[in-house]
Amino acid sequence: MSDKPAPLDLPDGWTGRAPDTDAFHAMAEAALATLPAVFAPHIANLVVAIEEIADDEILASLGIGHPYELTGLYEGRPLTERSIDQSGGMPDRVTLYRIPILVEWIEEGERLDRLVRHVLIHEIGHHFGFSDDDMHALEDMA
Repeated sequence: MSDKPAPLDLPDGWTGRAPDTDAFHAMAEAALATLPAVFAPHIANLVVAIEEIADDEILASLGIGHPYELTGLYEGRPLTERSIDQSGGMPDRVTLYRIPILVEWIEEGERLDRLVRHVLIHEIGHHFGFSDDDMHALEDMA
């Protein structure tokens, strides 16, 4: 009999260290797949990016003093503010910041995939022009 514990069946990117960017992308893709189908056409061109931490310029523009305070960011024009006259802009983008999410995960003890999903849905909510209450309802539906 071995004293070693049985190996765990972990997803790619879960190597005994903090999940890497690929694992975060996989969690984000899984979260997107849980959204109601009615939202799919409206987020088809939304870019989801994973970065380690927000840069000083972004933090300053948002009035955020510490980089661990920003777990996600929506950049673009909410659908509620668009008109048919607008075209040719850059695609809307949601950035998930890996290190601040990992810090929150450690501090709060929530499952990491659920935390990634929560941050992603919150940022997608900004894309739709949703209030915080709307975002909580969307998350409950997904």
